[in-house]
Amino acid sequence: MSRVGSLRYNTEGIGMESVTRRSFLKTSSAAAASSVLVGPRVLSASTPRKARVALVGTGVRGNSMWGRSLVQAYADVVEFAGLSDINPGRLAYAKDYIGVSCPTFTDFDEMLRATAPDLVIVTTVDATHHEFIIKAMHAGCDVITEKPMTTDADKCQAILDAQALTRKNLTVTFNYRYSPHRQRIKELLMQGRIGDITSVDFHWYLDIYHGTSYFRRWHGKERFGGTLFVHKATHHFDLLNWWLESEPEEVFAYGALEYYGHNNDFRHTHCRGCPYANRCRHYWDITGSESNMNLYVAHEHHDGYLRDGCVWSEDIDIYDKMSAQIKYANGTHVSYSLTTYSPYEGYRIAFNGTRGRLEAWIKQRQPWQAPNYDEVRVTDNFGQTELIQIPHGGGGHGGGDSRLKDRIFRTPDMPDPLRLSAGSRDGAMSILIGVAARESVKTGEPVRIGALTSLKPRAVRP
Repeated sequence: MSRVGSLRYNTEGIGMESVTRRSFLKTSSAAAASSVLVGPRVLSASTPRKARVALVGTGVRGNSMWGRSLVQAYADVVEFAGLSDINPGRLAYAKDYIGVSCPTFTDFDEMLRATAPDLVIVTTVDATHHEFIIKAMHAGCDVITEKPMTTDADKCQAILDAQALTRKNLTVTFNYRYSPHRQRIKELLMQGRIGDITSVDFHWYLDIYHGTSYFRRWHGKERFGGTLFVHKATHHFDLLNWWLESEPEEVFAYGALEYYGHNNDFRHTHCRGCPYANRCRHYWDITGSESNMNLYVAHEHHDGYLRDGCVWSEDIDIYDKMSAQIKYANGTHVSYSLTTYSPYEGYRIAFNGTRGRLEAWIKQRQPWQAPNYDEVRVTDNFGQTELIQIPHGGGGHGGGDSRLKDRIFRTPDMPDPLRLSAGSRDGAMSILIGVAARESVKTGEPVRIGALTSLKPRAVRP
């Protein structure tokens, strides 16, 4: 059971009832800052037995990425101790889908007491991540959390404080780091291929299918996902922090809702039975997906969550276009934007350096995309252009999903020269850019990252 702020939520983000805000244990700023020194490693190759895993949040990400795939590929090193979700129907479905015989719980605290897991995996609605992370660490568990680590500065500080006190490990699942293409960019930058990086142009495009999906789900409400500056862009901001080996210092941003939500002359509660189905270009027939019908529609009576919600709902309050200027502690300037209704999916990025320019245009699910590789173009000042082709990785997110899980469950003690593993400081610095951007949009003022939590940005990422 999850209580956050003044609402009680199920793991798909539906407000259930008013409660009193929970008080979190606060330690000193110095102790909170030291918490980031606890590494993200959660298992050891020398562990004499299987790790006992508990999963909280049985939506599609939890069931597939951190559920069924663990049973199928890592059953020799992990075993499920329990599953938890506030929706009992979805919980029962998840147990069968994942293929486990462990007990299930609608009360997370009860699961911790009854199963005593080694590791808790958090895949609930974003705004509740901090509660489960903190409770798990106080129960003596290491934690893996889906991104974003949390959705605001206060919750971020509470996680840092809890980790400082418990000294438990926290891994944030930044799978984007693990794709071969992004790792090759990292290698080239580490080698100084274009000299010192002075600025970055980074523009991400969500197409009218993928982008639209955020506005029909719980992600379209700021109170659940923190806006796409946090939920989606945490991936992008983490890549920047990782590529640049520095931390953000100041953010100034713009954002607006100009396409979805109230920007239409008709709307309904959800797509099924919508009287405007023939007029709406974003109509989505969820009945065509057996998995979505079984996971969501069959159990919506428990909590009221409509997976095929209307993208024109007037309750939508996040931005559908956004941009930010980010100043890093090492002096690098970044121009970032995210558009959610593009005709194609992908991103453009360019690193400008003292010796040249490194750039890439990644086009996903498009007919003009190269079938077997992505490209990086490096152009030297006073020199030549080199086109580097990187084969695609197999599996989800460009191969990132499987490589991330292998790193956690198969080779946790292997050297990490690219610093792929991400802990609480990485999770904090990525979401704090989004939190700062969100605040900047609302106030019209630049926001200093160091004013948000006890963490102070460093010119060189620790």
